[in-house]
Amino acid sequence: MTTTASTPVASLPASSLRLLRAAGFVSNFDRFCIAPMLVLIGPQLGAPLPTVALAASGYYLAYGLMQPVWGVAGDRRGRVWVMRVSLTGAALAASASALAPDAPVLVVARALAGAFFAASIAASLTYVGDTVPAASRQRPLSELMTAFALGTAVATVVAGALAHYLTWRLGFALPGVLAACLAVALRRLPEPERARSGSLLAPFRVVLSSRWQWYVMAVATLEGAVLLGFLTYLAPALEWHGVPTTLAGAVAALYGVGSMAAAQVVKRLVGQCSPVALIVTGGVQMALAYLLAGYRQSPGALVVVALLLGGGWSFMHSTIQSWATVLSPTARATAVALFGVALYVGSAAATGLAASTAQAHGYRPLFWLAALLTVPLTVGAAVGRARYR
Repeated sequence: MTTTASTPVASLPASSLRLLRAAGFVSNFDRFCIAPMLVLIGPQLGAPLPTVALAASGYYLAYGLMQPVWGVAGDRRGRVWVMRVSLTGAALAASASALAPDAPVLVVARALAGAFFAASIAASLTYVGDTVPAASRQRPLSELMTAFALGTAVATVVAGALAHYLTWRLGFALPGVLAACLAVALRRLPEPERARSGSLLAPFRVVLSSRWQWYVMAVATLEGAVLLGFLTYLAPALEWHGVPTTLAGAVAALYGVGSMAAAQVVKRLVGQCSPVALIVTGGVQMALAYLLAGYRQSPGALVVVALLLGGGWSFMHSTIQSWATVLSPTARATAVALFGVALYVGSAAATGLAASTAQAHGYRPLFWLAALLTVPLTVGAAVGRARYR
């Protein structure tokens, strides 16, 4: 059977967009809840920070590596089917994380949670690609980015507060409950028309034959390292300076606030500013943020850092993500999934490699390295997007 593309013919109904936003919210809540709890989990499980950080880097790695699996499943079985199945597994893995008796079990449980939660965001993005014409696609994508950012913000505040006042285990249990509820609620989401292929490997052949797919994946790898990888250590940097876990989580949560605010601006700028301008604007915000973080790790300074990083994410990432949805329309889910592989492999590598430096409280050089890496990231993304036709 020949692979055929789905043709977006209508705008996305508000009810469908709400369900997609909820799926992304829950996924991001689970992904970001560990950051403000890292410092507290270690002593309670009798493990050093680098060991506990494996729960974060393992999550990111599994999250990235499972993207193509869910992508192929989405192309063959459907976007909604993938979200419901994966959220059911995610609910069980999150519960196992909450009950983990020691660090090794926690690391495995978090890796499984990452593997299952990996489907939601990519499937929701692909759903938009299936149902919204390319010319107006970045607007609903920005709406999704707002929900993703809200999940990030709520996770860091709520998980930090739960860990400080009650127990860190509730920080993992909560997204598990939400995932279970959402797996049931998604029955109301209609399955869109999608590309169909006659063989399991056909979508990969389509996607990997595109040189632009490889280019965007390289950009995504560096973006994942710069933003998601180094972002993990904002809250621990504050806690090392004596800031309570709850406050550290609240400061880190402002990343989500910055992202939500910037997403509203990006929606208005789509069609008025070029994608290159949006990418450069995001890159400048990220570079300034990490330069400031390296210079000073006080709560006031990191408030500004978190807001700037959130803004940089919305300007740059939503633009690159929109680009990724048009590269291989005949195998869109697989293309978006491989984009996710690159993004989260980059974030896992950065989180893991930076753990020893963070254990030694070397946060200043970590953040300055992130600022330095922002330069090739911005240049590479902007030049590539300008040349893409």
